[in-house]
Amino acid sequence: MRTQVGIIGAGPAGLLLSHLLHLRGISSVVLERRSREYVEQRVRAGVLEQGTVDTLVEAGVGRRLLREGLPHSGIELRYGGAGHRIPFEKLVPGRAITVYGQQEVVKDLIAARLADGGDVRFEVDDVAVHSLEEAPYITFGGERLDCDVIAGCDGFHGVSRPSVPEGVLTAYEREYPFAWLGVLARVAPSAEELIYAQTERGFALHSMRSPEVSRFYLQVPAGEELEAWPDERIWAELKTRLETVPGFTLATGEIFEKGITPLRSFVTEPMQYGRLFLAGDAAHIVPPTGAKGLNLAVADVRVLTEALDRFYADGSTALLDGYSAACLKRVWRAQHFSWWMTTLLHTFDSDDAYARRLQASHLDYVTSSEAAATTLAENYVGLPYE
Repeated sequence: MRTQVGIIGAGPAGLLLSHLLHLRGISSVVLERRSREYVEQRVRAGVLEQGTVDTLVEAGVGRRLLREGLPHSGIELRYGGAGHRIPFEKLVPGRAITVYGQQEVVKDLIAARLADGGDVRFEVDDVAVHSLEEAPYITFGGERLDCDVIAGCDGFHGVSRPSVPEGVLTAYEREYPFAWLGVLARVAPSAEELIYAQTERGFALHSMRSPEVSRFYLQVPAGEELEAWPDERIWAELKTRLETVPGFTLATGEIFEKGITPLRSFVTEPMQYGRLFLAGDAAHIVPPTGAKGLNLAVADVRVLTEALDRFYADGSTALLDGYSAACLKRVWRAQHFSWWMTTLLHTFDSDDAYARRLQASHLDYVTSSEAAATTLAENYVGLPYE
């Protein structure tokens, strides 16, 4: 079996790449070890940058996003007993975010690929990549897929990155001394926009997925067990951390999903080797505070699509050769923003009185300086594509 581009991973990166290549007349096969049901139900990110929304709409897979997504023109930073709104409409006119779950993006992309006759294979096993420098191919389940290029879109724990010979890639990483406990609840959001709350007890985030479903996060110690957090404790802690401004009451409801996610920062350089190109979480991880994971994957895929389009149009490898450098500029900007948001809003056990007072001063600066607030806003909604 042969195709032009072999894609490992049917998450947002792999599926969007396959769809964008199809629009350019480039064939691909997508291989995914999980079931279709699993990837369509897997809850991940929910905040889409302006550029991500534009990309999906322009690619013809944004109809449901425009109909059901929740556009937001600001966020609130809540600390010290007061809420401070960061107004995107004033600071970055014409740019906003849209709340729309990653699993919904995946559903839309799968539907589009199947409607177009795309080759997306679920529940494949024993995936391995070979001959990356000359004539790459992928083996899986006793089959062989020959291709010109392999796109590794299979996440942090996938097979793509480990297939690169030892010593070629350099990893930059940091693990944070806390995790996020995330829950989905059947209750209408208690606020119209996202609330990022900084408290002495730790960080909390009020978000949403629809007018009927809310999403919440709590900072918890690294290594915390989910069993330690029954629903009653979760609601009590959310109320303690969010009900810190006059007149705000947190509505509660049935929690139907919860999980704990460790926070880490990770970048591998370069993001390519031979005819293998890494995209999304296979190449980089950011703490979710900056809402950049899914959006970085989309940015990677845009760059790779243009490079492959040039390659198949005239045989030029210039853009493919420059793929990593082109992506990493944006990746490191997002790394810095995500690290900055994380340190700005979380409580560290190692903090002394000086560090806590410094953090409060930093929050005051961000919410009182238009220049600082603009920097936050322009990074949060996403830097324009070059």
